Amino acid sequence: MTVLQKYLASEISRAVLLVLAALLSMQSFFDLMGELRSVGKGDYQLQHAFLYIFMGLPGFAYEMMPLATLIGTIWALSQLASRSEFTIMRVSSMSTAMAGAMLAKIGLVFVLMTFFLGEVLSPFFSEMAEHMKLRLLGSALTQEFRTGLWAKDMVKDAEDGGKIIGSRFLNVREVAPGGELRGVKIYQFDTSFRMEALISAETANYRPNHQWELAGVSEVRFPHIVLGQDASLVDLKQAIVTHSYPTMSLTLEITPEIMAVLFADPDRMSANDLKAYTRHLAENKQHTERYEIAFWKKLIYPFAVLVMMALALPFAYLQVRAGGVSLKIFTGIMIGVSFYLLNSLFSHIGLLNTWPAFVTALLPSLVFLLIAMGAMRWVEKRG
Repeated sequence: MTVLQKYLASEISRAVLLVLAALLSMQSFFDLMGELRSVGKGDYQLQHAFLYIFMGLPGFAYEMMPLATLIGTIWALSQLASRSEFTIMRVSSMSTAMAGAMLAKIGLVFVLMTFFLGEVLSPFFSEMAEHMKLRLLGSALTQEFRTGLWAKDMVKDAEDGGKIIGSRFLNVREVAPGGELRGVKIYQFDTSFRMEALISAETANYRPNHQWELAGVSEVRFPHIVLGQDASLVDLKQAIVTHSYPTMSLTLEITPEIMAVLFADPDRMSANDLKAYTRHLAENKQHTERYEIAFWKKLIYPFAVLVMMALALPFAYLQVRAGGVSLKIFTGIMIGVSFYLLNSLFSHIGLLNTWPAFVTALLPSLVFLLIAMGAMRWVEKRG
Protein backbone atom coordinates (compact mmCIF):
# COMPACT_ATOMS: atom_id res chain seq x y z
CA MET A 1 0.00 0.00 0.00
CA THR A 2 2.97 2.34 0.55
CA VAL A 3 3.93 1.99 -3.12
CA LEU A 4 0.33 2.73 -4.15
CA GLN A 5 0.24 5.76 -1.85
CA LYS A 6 3.42 7.13 -3.42
CA TYR A 7 2.10 6.49 -6.91
CA LEU A 8 -1.18 8.30 -6.23
CA ALA A 9 0.66 11.17 -4.53
CA SER A 10 2.97 11.54 -7.52
CA GLU A 11 0.15 11.54 -10.08
CA ILE A 12 -2.13 13.89 -8.13
CA SER A 13 0.63 16.31 -7.08
CA ARG A 14 1.87 16.62 -10.65
CA ALA A 15 -1.64 17.29 -11.92
CA VAL A 16 -2.49 19.81 -9.17
CA LEU A 17 0.71 21.79 -9.66
CA LEU A 18 0.20 21.82 -13.42
CA VAL A 19 -3.36 23.15 -13.04
CA LEU A 20 -2.20 25.73 -10.48
CA ALA A 21 0.55 26.91 -12.86
CA ALA A 22 -2.03 27.29 -15.64
CA LEU A 23 -4.34 29.32 -13.40
CA LEU A 24 -1.48 31.53 -12.24
CA SER A 25 -0.36 32.14 -15.83
CA MET A 26 -3.86 33.15 -16.84
CA GLN A 27 -4.24 35.49 -13.87
CA SER A 28 -0.82 37.03 -14.50
CA PHE A 29 -1.79 37.85 -18.08
CA PHE A 30 -4.96 39.66 -16.99
CA ASP A 31 -3.11 41.47 -14.20
CA LEU A 32 -0.45 42.61 -16.65
CA MET A 33 -3.13 44.08 -18.91
CA GLY A 34 -4.42 46.06 -15.94
CA GLU A 35 -0.97 47.22 -14.82
CA LEU A 36 -0.02 48.58 -18.24
CA ARG A 37 -2.18 51.63 -17.49
CA SER A 38 0.20 52.57 -14.66
CA VAL A 39 3.43 52.01 -16.61
CA GLY A 40 5.17 55.30 -17.35
CA LYS A 41 3.66 57.16 -14.40
CA GLY A 42 6.35 58.43 -12.07
CA ASP A 43 9.20 55.92 -11.89
CA TYR A 44 6.91 52.93 -12.50
CA GLN A 45 8.25 51.00 -15.51
CA LEU A 46 7.40 47.72 -17.24
CA GLN A 47 9.90 45.71 -15.17
CA HIS A 48 8.24 47.02 -12.01
CA ALA A 49 4.85 45.90 -13.34
CA PHE A 50 6.23 42.38 -13.86
CA LEU A 51 7.69 42.40 -10.33
CA TYR A 52 4.41 43.70 -8.86
CA ILE A 53 2.46 40.90 -10.55
CA PHE A 54 5.00 38.29 -9.46
CA MET A 55 4.72 39.36 -5.81
CA GLY A 56 0.93 39.03 -6.04
CA LEU A 57 1.07 35.40 -7.17
CA PRO A 58 1.24 33.86 -3.65
CA GLY A 59 -2.07 35.53 -2.78
CA PHE A 60 -3.74 34.27 -5.92
CA ALA A 61 -2.25 30.79 -5.43
CA TYR A 62 -3.78 30.76 -1.94
CA GLU A 63 -7.22 31.63 -3.32
CA MET A 64 -7.04 29.13 -6.19
CA MET A 65 -5.52 26.17 -4.30
CA PRO A 66 -8.88 24.41 -3.58
CA LEU A 67 -9.95 24.81 -7.23
CA ALA A 68 -6.57 23.60 -8.51
CA THR A 69 -6.72 20.63 -6.13
CA LEU A 70 -10.21 19.69 -7.31
CA ILE A 71 -9.40 19.91 -11.03
CA GLY A 72 -5.99 18.27 -10.64
CA THR A 73 -7.35 15.38 -8.58
CA ILE A 74 -10.23 14.81 -11.01
CA TRP A 75 -7.77 14.84 -13.90
CA ALA A 76 -5.38 12.38 -12.22
CA LEU A 77 -8.13 9.98 -11.08
CA SER A 78 -9.90 10.13 -14.44
CA GLN A 79 -6.66 9.25 -16.21
CA LEU A 80 -6.20 6.30 -13.87
CA ALA A 81 -9.79 5.21 -14.50
CA SER A 82 -9.42 5.53 -18.30
CA ARG A 83 -6.33 3.29 -18.19
CA SER A 84 -8.19 0.80 -15.95
CA GLU A 85 -5.55 1.32 -13.25
CA PHE A 86 -8.12 2.46 -10.72
CA THR A 87 -10.22 -0.65 -11.48
CA ILE A 88 -7.18 -2.85 -10.80
CA MET A 89 -6.64 -1.01 -7.51
CA ARG A 90 -10.25 -1.73 -6.51
CA VAL A 91 -9.93 -5.40 -7.48
CA SER A 92 -6.78 -5.53 -5.36
CA SER A 93 -8.93 -4.93 -2.25
CA MET A 94 -8.71 -1.13 -2.18
CA SER A 95 -11.97 -0.02 -0.58
CA THR A 96 -13.56 3.41 -0.85
CA ALA A 97 -12.44 4.16 2.70
CA MET A 98 -8.84 3.26 1.83
CA ALA A 99 -8.94 5.49 -1.26
CA GLY A 100 -10.37 8.33 0.80
CA ALA A 101 -7.69 7.89 3.46
CA MET A 102 -4.91 8.00 0.87
CA LEU A 103 -6.36 11.15 -0.69
CA ALA A 104 -6.62 12.72 2.77
CA LYS A 105 -2.91 12.10 3.42
CA ILE A 106 -2.03 13.68 0.08
CA GLY A 107 -4.44 16.54 0.79
CA LEU A 108 -2.80 17.36 4.12
CA VAL A 109 0.35 18.37 2.25
CA PHE A 110 -1.69 20.84 0.18
CA VAL A 111 -3.44 22.06 3.34
CA LEU A 112 -0.07 22.94 4.87
CA MET A 113 1.01 24.56 1.62
CA THR A 114 -2.18 26.66 1.59
CA PHE A 115 -1.61 27.72 5.20
CA PHE A 116 1.94 28.77 4.35
CA LEU A 117 0.79 30.76 1.33
CA GLY A 118 -1.99 32.51 3.26
CA GLU A 119 -0.17 33.18 6.52
CA VAL A 120 3.40 33.90 5.42
CA LEU A 121 3.98 34.51 1.72
CA SER A 122 0.80 36.32 0.67
CA PRO A 123 0.69 39.00 3.44
CA PHE A 124 4.44 39.63 3.20
CA PHE A 125 4.62 40.00 -0.58
CA SER A 126 1.29 41.83 -0.89
CA GLU A 127 2.44 44.54 1.52
CA MET A 128 5.85 44.75 -0.15
CA ALA A 129 4.24 45.04 -3.60
CA GLU A 130 1.87 47.83 -2.56
CA HIS A 131 4.63 49.85 -0.89
CA MET A 132 6.86 49.43 -3.94
CA LYS A 133 4.15 50.58 -6.33
CA LEU A 134 3.16 53.57 -4.21
CA ARG A 135 6.79 54.63 -3.81
CA LEU A 136 7.49 54.43 -7.54
CA LEU A 137 4.27 56.23 -8.44
CA GLY A 138 5.00 58.91 -5.84
CA SER A 139 1.57 58.31 -4.30
CA ALA A 140 0.29 58.13 -0.75
CA LEU A 141 -2.40 55.98 0.77
CA THR A 142 -5.70 57.77 1.06
CA GLN A 143 -9.06 56.61 2.31
CA GLU A 144 -12.21 56.69 0.18
CA PHE A 145 -13.80 59.23 2.51
CA ARG A 146 -13.32 62.87 1.50
CA THR A 147 -12.46 63.68 5.11
CA GLY A 148 -9.57 61.18 5.12
CA LEU A 149 -8.91 58.15 7.28
CA TRP A 150 -10.53 57.73 10.71
CA ALA A 151 -9.54 55.52 13.63
CA LYS A 152 -10.60 55.29 17.26
CA ASP A 153 -8.33 54.84 20.28
CA MET A 154 -8.81 54.63 24.03
CA VAL A 155 -7.05 56.96 26.49
CA LYS A 156 -5.66 54.98 29.44
CA ASP A 157 -4.20 56.09 32.75
CA ALA A 158 -0.73 54.54 32.99
CA GLU A 159 -0.59 55.21 36.75
CA ASP A 160 -3.92 53.53 37.49
CA GLY A 161 -3.41 50.11 35.98
CA GLY A 162 -4.46 51.13 32.49
CA LYS A 163 -7.88 52.43 33.51
CA ILE A 164 -9.78 53.96 30.60
CA ILE A 165 -10.20 57.69 31.16
CA GLY A 166 -11.36 58.78 27.72
CA SER A 167 -11.23 58.21 24.00
CA ARG A 168 -9.57 59.71 20.94
CA PHE A 169 -10.65 59.93 17.32
CA LEU A 170 -7.74 60.10 14.92
CA ASN A 171 -8.21 61.72 11.50
CA VAL A 172 -5.41 61.43 8.91
CA ARG A 173 -5.48 63.10 5.50
CA GLU A 174 -3.01 60.61 3.97
CA VAL A 175 -0.42 57.96 4.84
CA ALA A 176 2.91 58.08 3.02
CA PRO A 177 4.41 54.82 1.69
CA GLY A 178 7.05 54.95 4.44
CA GLY A 179 4.35 55.03 7.12
CA GLU A 180 4.42 58.76 7.88
CA LEU A 181 1.03 60.29 8.67
CA ARG A 182 0.23 63.66 7.11
CA GLY A 183 -2.46 66.13 8.04
CA VAL A 184 -3.21 64.65 11.47
CA LYS A 185 -6.06 65.74 13.74
CA ILE A 186 -6.77 64.12 17.10
CA TYR A 187 -10.07 64.75 18.90
CA GLN A 188 -9.87 63.79 22.58
CA PHE A 189 -12.92 63.18 24.80
CA ASP A 190 -13.45 62.16 28.41
CA THR A 191 -15.60 59.21 29.48
CA SER A 192 -18.73 61.39 29.25
CA PHE A 193 -17.79 62.33 25.67
CA ARG A 194 -17.08 65.93 26.57
CA MET A 195 -14.38 67.28 24.30
CA GLU A 196 -11.11 67.89 26.11
CA ALA A 197 -8.64 68.72 23.34
CA LEU A 198 -8.05 69.08 19.62
CA ILE A 199 -4.50 68.33 18.50
CA SER A 200 -3.43 69.15 14.95
CA ALA A 201 -0.08 68.13 13.46
CA GLU A 202 1.50 68.42 10.05
CA THR A 203 3.14 64.98 10.28
CA ALA A 204 3.38 62.04 12.68
CA ASN A 205 6.00 59.27 12.77
CA TYR A 206 5.91 56.10 14.85
CA ARG A 207 8.48 55.38 17.53
CA PRO A 208 8.87 52.21 19.66
CA ASN A 209 6.48 51.44 22.54
CA HIS A 210 3.38 53.00 20.98
CA GLN A 211 4.93 56.47 20.82
CA TRP A 212 4.08 58.85 17.97
CA GLU A 213 6.32 61.84 17.28
CA LEU A 214 4.15 64.74 16.08
CA ALA A 215 5.66 67.70 14.21
CA GLY A 216 4.18 71.14 13.60
CA VAL A 217 1.70 70.75 16.47
CA SER A 218 -1.17 73.00 17.46
CA GLU A 219 -3.06 72.01 20.61
CA VAL A 220 -6.39 73.45 21.74
CA ARG A 221 -7.55 72.55 25.28
CA PHE A 222 -11.15 72.86 26.46
CA PRO A 223 -11.17 72.98 30.30
CA HIS A 224 -14.34 71.72 31.95
CA ILE A 225 -15.34 74.86 33.84
CA VAL A 226 -18.78 75.97 34.85
CA LEU A 227 -19.65 79.42 33.51
CA GLY A 228 -22.41 81.53 34.98
CA GLN A 229 -25.66 82.34 33.21
CA ASP A 230 -24.32 85.80 32.34
CA ALA A 231 -21.15 84.41 30.73
CA SER A 232 -20.36 85.93 27.37
CA LEU A 233 -18.67 84.55 24.29
CA VAL A 234 -15.52 86.36 25.42
CA ASP A 235 -15.56 84.40 28.70
CA LEU A 236 -15.90 81.16 26.74
CA LYS A 237 -12.99 82.02 24.46
CA GLN A 238 -10.83 82.91 27.46
CA ALA A 239 -11.50 79.45 28.90
CA ILE A 240 -10.00 77.81 25.80
CA VAL A 241 -6.23 77.37 25.93
CA THR A 242 -4.16 77.17 22.73
CA HIS A 243 -0.51 76.10 22.45
CA SER A 244 1.89 75.50 19.57
CA TYR A 245 4.83 73.09 19.70
CA PRO A 246 7.50 72.21 17.12
CA THR A 247 7.25 68.56 18.24
CA MET A 248 5.17 66.51 20.64
CA SER A 249 5.30 62.88 21.77
CA LEU A 250 1.93 61.14 22.16
CA THR A 251 1.12 57.62 23.34
CA LEU A 252 -1.46 55.83 21.19
CA GLU A 253 -2.55 52.20 21.08
CA ILE A 254 -2.73 52.60 17.30
CA THR A 255 0.37 51.27 15.52
CA PRO A 256 1.48 51.38 11.85
CA GLU A 257 0.28 47.79 11.51
CA ILE A 258 -3.22 48.82 12.58
CA MET A 259 -3.12 51.80 10.22
CA ALA A 260 -2.14 49.47 7.37
CA VAL A 261 -5.11 47.24 8.15
CA LEU A 262 -7.46 50.14 7.46
CA PHE A 263 -6.35 50.02 3.82
CA ALA A 264 -5.84 46.27 3.49
CA ASP A 265 -8.23 43.70 2.16
CA PRO A 266 -9.10 41.42 5.12
CA ASP A 267 -8.90 38.39 2.81
CA ARG A 268 -5.22 39.16 2.10
CA MET A 269 -4.26 39.61 5.76
CA SER A 270 -2.78 36.92 7.99
CA ALA A 271 -4.85 35.38 10.77
CA ASN A 272 -2.48 36.90 13.32
CA ASP A 273 -3.04 40.44 11.97
CA LEU A 274 -6.79 39.88 11.81
CA LYS A 275 -6.85 38.68 15.42
CA ALA A 276 -4.85 41.69 16.61
CA TYR A 277 -7.04 44.18 14.75
CA THR A 278 -10.24 42.47 15.92
CA ARG A 279 -9.01 42.81 19.51
CA HIS A 280 -8.29 46.50 18.91
CA LEU A 281 -11.80 47.06 17.53
CA ALA A 282 -13.39 45.19 20.43
CA GLU A 283 -11.46 47.25 22.98
CA ASN A 284 -12.74 50.40 21.29
CA LYS A 285 -16.33 49.06 21.17
CA GLN A 286 -16.44 48.97 17.38
CA HIS A 287 -17.98 46.40 15.06
CA THR A 288 -15.74 43.35 14.58
CA GLU A 289 -17.99 41.02 12.56
CA ARG A 290 -16.28 41.52 9.19
CA TYR A 291 -12.83 40.82 10.59
CA GLU A 292 -14.01 37.90 12.72
CA ILE A 293 -15.47 36.24 9.62
CA ALA A 294 -12.23 36.89 7.72
CA PHE A 295 -10.25 35.40 10.64
CA TRP A 296 -12.24 32.17 10.74
CA LYS A 297 -12.20 31.91 6.94
CA LYS A 298 -8.43 32.18 7.11
CA LEU A 299 -8.29 29.20 9.48
CA ILE A 300 -10.91 27.05 7.75
CA TYR A 301 -10.23 27.81 4.08
CA PRO A 302 -7.08 25.62 3.75
CA PHE A 303 -9.12 22.59 4.84
CA ALA A 304 -11.36 23.17 1.82
CA VAL A 305 -8.59 21.34 -0.06
CA LEU A 306 -9.68 18.11 1.67
CA VAL A 307 -13.31 18.80 0.78
CA MET A 308 -12.34 19.30 -2.87
CA MET A 309 -10.47 15.99 -2.86
CA ALA A 310 -13.52 14.28 -1.40
CA LEU A 311 -15.59 15.78 -4.23
CA ALA A 312 -13.07 14.49 -6.79
CA LEU A 313 -13.08 10.88 -5.56
CA PRO A 314 -16.49 9.89 -7.05
CA PHE A 315 -15.23 10.81 -10.53
CA ALA A 316 -12.78 7.88 -10.36
CA TYR A 317 -15.72 5.46 -10.02
CA LEU A 318 -17.49 6.72 -13.14
CA GLN A 319 -16.88 4.59 -16.20
CA VAL A 320 -15.27 6.19 -19.24
CA ARG A 321 -18.47 5.70 -21.22
CA ALA A 322 -20.28 7.87 -18.68
CA GLY A 323 -18.25 10.84 -19.87
CA GLY A 324 -14.76 11.58 -21.10
CA VAL A 325 -11.99 13.20 -19.09
CA SER A 326 -12.78 16.61 -20.58
CA LEU A 327 -16.39 16.43 -19.39
CA LYS A 328 -15.29 15.46 -15.89
CA ILE A 329 -12.78 18.32 -15.76
CA PHE A 330 -15.43 20.76 -16.97
CA THR A 331 -17.76 19.51 -14.22
CA GLY A 332 -14.96 19.94 -11.69
CA ILE A 333 -14.38 23.53 -12.85
CA MET A 334 -18.07 24.32 -12.39
CA ILE A 335 -18.05 22.78 -8.90
CA GLY A 336 -14.91 24.69 -7.94
CA VAL A 337 -16.25 28.01 -9.22
CA SER A 338 -19.51 27.36 -7.36
CA PHE A 339 -17.58 26.81 -4.14
CA TYR A 340 -15.55 29.99 -4.68
CA LEU A 341 -18.71 32.05 -5.28
CA LEU A 342 -20.62 30.45 -2.40
CA ASN A 343 -17.72 31.10 -0.05
CA SER A 344 -17.86 34.82 -0.89
CA LEU A 345 -21.67 34.89 -0.80
CA PHE A 346 -21.89 33.35 2.67
CA SER A 347 -19.46 35.97 4.00
CA HIS A 348 -21.84 38.75 2.97
CA ILE A 349 -24.98 36.90 4.07
CA GLY A 350 -23.43 36.07 7.44
CA LEU A 351 -22.41 39.70 7.91
CA LEU A 352 -25.88 41.01 7.04
CA ASN A 353 -27.68 38.47 9.25
CA THR A 354 -25.12 38.62 12.09
CA TRP A 355 -24.49 34.88 11.99
CA PRO A 356 -21.67 33.59 14.21
CA ALA A 357 -18.37 34.12 12.40
CA PHE A 358 -17.28 30.49 12.82
CA VAL A 359 -20.54 29.17 11.35
CA THR A 360 -20.39 31.63 8.45
CA ALA A 361 -16.85 30.53 7.55
CA LEU A 362 -17.62 26.81 7.97
CA LEU A 363 -20.93 26.53 6.10
CA PRO A 364 -19.63 26.53 2.47
CA SER A 365 -17.13 23.74 3.18
CA LEU A 366 -19.75 21.81 5.14
CA VAL A 367 -22.29 22.06 2.31
CA PHE A 368 -19.82 20.76 -0.26
CA LEU A 369 -18.63 18.02 2.09
CA LEU A 370 -22.22 16.77 2.36
CA ILE A 371 -22.49 16.87 -1.44
CA ALA A 372 -19.28 14.83 -1.69
CA MET A 373 -20.62 12.23 0.75
CA GLY A 374 -23.90 12.02 -1.19
CA ALA A 375 -22.05 11.62 -4.49
CA MET A 376 -19.90 8.88 -3.02
CA ARG A 377 -22.95 6.93 -1.81
CA TRP A 378 -24.54 7.33 -5.24
CA VAL A 379 -21.55 5.94 -7.19
CA GLU A 380 -21.18 3.06 -4.72
CA LYS A 381 -24.82 2.06 -5.23
CA ARG A 382 -24.38 2.23 -9.00
CA GLY A 383 -21.30 0.06 -8.74
